[in-house]
Amino acid sequence: MIAAIKVFNLDLEGANKGFDTECHILCNIHHRILVKVITSCSNLDLKALVLEYMPNGNLNKWLYSSNYFLYIVQRLEIMIDVASALEYLHHGYPSPIVHCDLKLGNILLDEDMVAHVADFGIAKLFYEDQRISLTKTLGTIGYMAPEYGSTGLISTMADVYSFGIMLMETFTKMKPTDDMFVGEFTMRRWVFESFPNAITQIVDVDLVNAVENNVRAEESCFRSIMGLALECTDDLPEERLAMKDVLTRLKKIKTEFC
Repeated sequence: MIAAIKVFNLDLEGANKGFDTECHILCNIHHRILVKVITSCSNLDLKALVLEYMPNGNLNKWLYSSNYFLYIVQRLEIMIDVASALEYLHHGYPSPIVHCDLKLGNILLDEDMVAHVADFGIAKLFYEDQRISLTKTLGTIGYMAPEYGSTGLISTMADVYSFGIMLMETFTKMKPTDDMFVGEFTMRRWVFESFPNAITQIVDVDLVNAVENNVRAEESCFRSIMGLALECTDDLPEERLAMKDVLTRLKKIKTEFC
């Protein structure tokens, strides 16, 4: 069989902890949208995970390579897959799990283009009724929730924020770290200022050009997706949607427009 090997760089601070965290989480949770662990290797010189191989690489490759193209339905289905995994992590396991580093590079695609969430090295497992935690381990700039980046406060709502940014990026083909986003002019503000009437001006131009039939329906679809993304990325964690509600909304959008 073909497998993927993730080798941890033991020279990096926190590598051993990251290995232990990822082992604990991936070996104890089971969901079709989470990358499966086949086995692990651990000694003084080597820490590695043997993982299910994903032949279609990551979402980042598919979105930004000129050799690939994802239609609206494909992008929606991928985001529904990711939301399904997050709903399970947040609500379907006895102790909520926060991924902490959601980004397109951590969304892997199998042979059927089903998305799988990977890389749980800095994930947090919440015990009992603990919902908020302080951490020094930061995720990726551009995707981090404001409260996570500024104070280290982390909760399931931080994942919701990151998901909202991924939703914007997937349909605009614009990175949240693009040079145009400076200071207070963030990706969220860019989308907010175009919402709702100028939304087609910021959507991936290839998606807009690929629309052949009902242009008005496609515009409504884009508007619904971006409206949901804005609700996920509210500055206040308590104002964001729960992941189970995000998943319900995405499925409704797909049913209505696809």
